[in-house]
Amino acid sequence: MVKLRLKRAGKKKKPVYKIVAADARSPRDGRFIEEIGYYDPNFDPIKVSVKYNRVQYWIKNGAKPTLTVYNLLKNDGIIYKMYLEKKGKTPDEIEYEMEKFRTTRKDKLAKSKDKKEKLKAKKKDKSKEVQAAPEPAKTE
Repeated sequence: MVKLRLKRAGKKKKPVYKIVAADARSPRDGRFIEEIGYYDPNFDPIKVSVKYNRVQYWIKNGAKPTLTVYNLLKNDGIIYKMYLEKKGKTPDEIEYEMEKFRTTRKDKLAKSKDKKEKLKAKKKDKSKEVQAAPEPAKTE
């Protein structure tokens, strides 16, 4: 059985992953059939590049993506595009839906970034309050 999975590369503490089609029995960083993309988590936002035609080919021929690869493909819109094609949508409809998907995805990313910044600000405020608080007077 063929799986679409990640193959680790890069430096120590700076991983870069290749998305590969590999036999399920081969080890993680071992032999693979074909490289179909890469995933670099060292950037914000993360970088993902995939050869859509090859992913489509492997999935149609029975390859199962691992959970992580599936989530990467889903977040990149590849799974949604394949779903639209399977439904029989025209190329114009697919392009329209993909544009909608990209804009909503950008909005979600912006909102999550704002939430992260607010949490960081709250943590800084709390740490300042703890440092500025006077110690209680000792009574004997």
